[in-house]
Amino acid sequence: MNKIAGFRERSLYEWNPTLWNKTFDQIFKEKLGNDDSWELRSNNSLEENLSDDEKRLGWKISSCRSAHGTFRCGTCRRSWPSARVTLLFHYRLRSEAAQGTVIMRPFRQACRGCSGKFLLPEFSTEEVEKVLLKLIRKIKKNCYGEEEEDNSDSFPSEKVRTKPHESSLCEACSQGICCVED
Repeated sequence: MNKIAGFRERSLYEWNPTLWNKTFDQIFKEKLGNDDSWELRSNNSLEENLSDDEKRLGWKISSCRSAHGTFRCGTCRRSWPSARVTLLFHYRLRSEAAQGTVIMRPFRQACRGCSGKFLLPEFSTEEVEKVLLKLIRKIKKNCYGEEEEDNSDSFPSEKVRTKPHESSLCEACSQGICCVED
């Protein structure tokens, strides 16, 4: 295997904030329909609860507990899909500055074979779009007072068969925020 091919193979399974940022910028410009500017940042220590100070500053929370992602262990090279990737979002609009901020935390999973460190997920472009469209509906409702549109047909639900969720390997479960019951 040459170095370029090896790099390409590894890059398919690495966390890709550029994909999230590009998709975020595109969707927010297209779907928000106002002059406010929004930015997306990541923070791997983001908590599920807001402090009283954060609430006073206008922060709100949204989470996605069933995103479809892929993980790949850098040690043993094992990869696995998961339909139970948890993403946490804190967001707020500072209307006086016409500036919105979204802070995202992807929760990680550990390799069953290595029981090593937690690994960040990789997502398809379609899954990133799906997650961000759900988020923008929340933002429209909570920051702009718009009623949520009925988007039940936006993404037809596909029954995805996956292996049982392994709570002991899930960072979100270890913090008590994963909705999957054993």
